[in-house]
Amino acid sequence: MSDSSKRKRPLVADRRYATVKAKPAKRKAKPRKKPARRTAKRRGGIIGFFQRIIRWVLRLIWRITWRVGFVAALALGLMVGYYYTTLPPVDELLDGRARGSVTLLDQDGAVFAWRGDQFGGVVTAQTVSPHLKNAIIATEDRRFYKHMGLSPRGIASAVRINLIEGRGPLSGHGGSTITQQVAKLLCLGVAYDPETQTEEEYERDCRRGTIQRKAKEAIYALAMEAKYSKDEILTIYMNRTFLGAGARGFEAASERYFGKSAANVTPAEAAMLAGLLVAPTRFAPTNDLTRSQGRAATIVRLMNEQGYLSDAEARDAQANPAELSEAAEARSGGYFADWVMSSGPEFFTRKTTEDVIIKTTLDQRVQRNAEDALKWVFENKVRDGSKAQAAIVVMSADGAVRAMVGGRNSKVSGAFNRAVQAKRQTGSAFKPFVYAAALDLGYSPNDTVTDAPLTIDIPGSGPWSPRNYTNKYYGEVTLTTALRDSLNIPAVKVSEFVGRDLVRQVATDFGLESDLAAGPALALGASESTLIEMTGAYAGILNGGSSVQPYGLVELRLLGEEEPLMGTGGGIGERVIQEEAARQLIYMMEKVVSEGTGQRAKFGNWQVAGKTGTTQAARDAWFVGFSADYVAGVWMGYDDNTPLTGVTGGGLPAEIWRETMARVHEGVPEAPLPMMDPSGLGQERGGNGEQNAGGSGGGAVGILENLLRDILGSGGGREPAQGVNGSDR
Repeated sequence: MSDSSKRKRPLVADRRYATVKAKPAKRKAKPRKKPARRTAKRRGGIIGFFQRIIRWVLRLIWRITWRVGFVAALALGLMVGYYYTTLPPVDELLDGRARGSVTLLDQDGAVFAWRGDQFGGVVTAQTVSPHLKNAIIATEDRRFYKHMGLSPRGIASAVRINLIEGRGPLSGHGGSTITQQVAKLLCLGVAYDPETQTEEEYERDCRRGTIQRKAKEAIYALAMEAKYSKDEILTIYMNRTFLGAGARGFEAASERYFGKSAANVTPAEAAMLAGLLVAPTRFAPTNDLTRSQGRAATIVRLMNEQGYLSDAEARDAQANPAELSEAAEARSGGYFADWVMSSGPEFFTRKTTEDVIIKTTLDQRVQRNAEDALKWVFENKVRDGSKAQAAIVVMSADGAVRAMVGGRNSKVSGAFNRAVQAKRQTGSAFKPFVYAAALDLGYSPNDTVTDAPLTIDIPGSGPWSPRNYTNKYYGEVTLTTALRDSLNIPAVKVSEFVGRDLVRQVATDFGLESDLAAGPALALGASESTLIEMTGAYAGILNGGSSVQPYGLVELRLLGEEEPLMGTGGGIGERVIQEEAARQLIYMMEKVVSEGTGQRAKFGNWQVAGKTGTTQAARDAWFVGFSADYVAGVWMGYDDNTPLTGVTGGGLPAEIWRETMARVHEGVPEAPLPMMDPSGLGQERGGNGEQNAGGSGGGAVGILENLLRDILGSGGGREPAQGVNGSDR
């Protein structure tokens, strides 16, 4: 073997399996334990037991809560989604009135009264005055543009205030946002159905304040916030809210109180309008201007605090509070407006669903004069604390009513109207119709009749003996004298002579529609009538003897329409007595004022005619008369029929009439009465206060007087029947 063979290389295997120092065997790793939860050592005993119970209960509550919360959130979302789908476009929600409005214009076309629900037109958050928009937000919902329809902060504050003030948590302050108020105004989308409930019931249901109702309002509010913008919600609010005096929406309220658009109101006016939201009737400036101005001052302060008004603007608004417009301040013609509303067609007045414009015969100047006259007499001539009432009607000879006062409180609406609703005995104010019947038969104002004791046997009642107010008898007197001095016995004799049926017919044809007495007391005004009927009947005398239907409505049309739906509903009717007879009667009635019982009615140099009237125990006192231009009637008495103290028709009623007519005729050219002087007609015998000897009287009445005595009898007798025993002074 060679040397090479001696030096052999190490086998690869040797290298592979080279001896290596054995490492110590690794210890088998123990399985790694999960880190134990750090829990408090389970305590034993009673404390540990209760801790475990509490932890279990809390875990149970949490599991239930999140599941219930999820279900509630899902249900809320579904309900909000449902209401969302039912909400109509905004423009369908702006006029929510169940009935229409009636705007009344005077004879010159100026607005003087409103009835029904007034809607002045649509306003938006962009078109109203910024001051008004800010005032609404400042007083109703200062966070309106920041919340999503609900204000937990506001609700919590309202609950706290209610509890402090001793009310229930949901009674009083509601904490509702504007959005929630709109939800209530929309009645949660429930439409009014007149077939199932009245409007009052519907509104009462919409205003319910139960917890369930509040919850629905909240859901509806969220749906509105999702559907509409903030400005759209505010627009709905400004157009639907009620603001007193029949005004629906801020445009109608601004026109009603200030005579201007809501786009043009000042900060003071805006504050007054916004102040109505909390209590529209209580704070309506037409009810109490001072109270309304006080509320507005609070709104101005809030606007200043919230940065809507500068200090200078706030001071100016406080120093110059809002004032009512002239029409709103006057509030004249309330009784007249009510009468026109009641006399027009119901479906266009009291129950209209349309907006109606009615032009009337009212003269606001005459109306103010009548109101001022009544106020002046009661302040200066009537004792303090008196509960006596009075009424006035002024009209033209054709029956066009120019003024109406239905009671001492003239600034009212819907009140008892004594001018048209009170039926009272007329007393001697009825006597002109007795003499009208006689004159129409051809008798003369100068014909005579004997004023002497008279007894009439009334079948079923026995003898009846009327007497004069003075308990004296004046012998032969002319018809003119008998009317001038309001003598009772001559009036009864003339009535019996011409026939009660004829007298009754003449009175009825002149417009006295009430049931007239059947007995001889008819001549002394035992029948009842209203003031407007009596005034209309006297207008018939002034116009020459034609009947008159008093009227106040001239034209009725729908808002926006030019063609009227109806026109005048009254005026001059058929002739009742001859024109000559009417002119002679006017002459006789002029003597009542110039020489007789109505002298207190005289004013200036005007020729006026009229007649006094007083009933039994002075329960009613009247004066009705006219100039060449106007007819006016005055009634005075108590609503409960208490007798007046020391008042006759020739007293306070005549003075009220004088004060009214004197004011009405200021600036009016003097004009003579259309009367006929009967000089040379008939034969006048005797005088007032004297009994003439010889003859029974002249003229037609005197000729037949003996026949009348034979029929009726004469001489003293019994006390007169109640209500008709005396003439007035």
